[in-house]
Amino acid sequence: MKTIKNYISLFKFLSLLIMISYLFLGIVNAENNSFFIGKINAPVKIKVFSSFTCPHCANFHTKVIPEIEKKFVNSGKVKIIFIDFPLDQAAFNASKLLNCIEKKNKMRFMDSIYKNQDQWTSGSDLNTINNNLKKLLKDLNLNSVEFNKCINNEIISDKILVERIKAQKKYSINSTPTIVINEKKLDNADLESIKNKIEELI
Repeated sequence: MKTIKNYISLFKFLSLLIMISYLFLGIVNAENNSFFIGKINAPVKIKVFSSFTCPHCANFHTKVIPEIEKKFVNSGKVKIIFIDFPLDQAAFNASKLLNCIEKKNKMRFMDSIYKNQDQWTSGSDLNTINNNLKKLLKDLNLNSVEFNKCINNEIISDKILVERIKAQKKYSINSTPTIVINEKKLDNADLESIKNKIEELI
């Protein structure tokens, strides 16, 4: 993870510049950077703020999300909203790619990203990490040209950063994954705490 750590300071600096620019310009209505599973009008809405390079997020996505989906999403009681909250440049690039993939393939991409997190983040530099990401996208209809175009798309980049800043301010996010259920942040992101909260609300 040495390379990823090297990009954290730069990423924070760029985030600050974007935040200042948008505050001065008054642009605060960027399209929400998210997608969801479940019924749109489900009574319980769970927001999951996560970073693709975060090991805790990978564990949450691969072990907790399937349990919630099986018990509460499939029955129409819960809607899970996935929101990017990248913590470094590698995660930021993965978030941008998620925005360029067809909706029907987004969950497959997230599953693959988190399941293979150790492999694609193990590159010695960002170019290697990007090449690792390309390999994961081979069967998701995003070729090399589209990949590079997406990574360099300033509109998508700005949207992710602005939504990240807004989320951090609104929910005081200081770690990932952060779970917000019906607009209330949970102190614990474990399965039992989430199940108890859902059952309390339905």
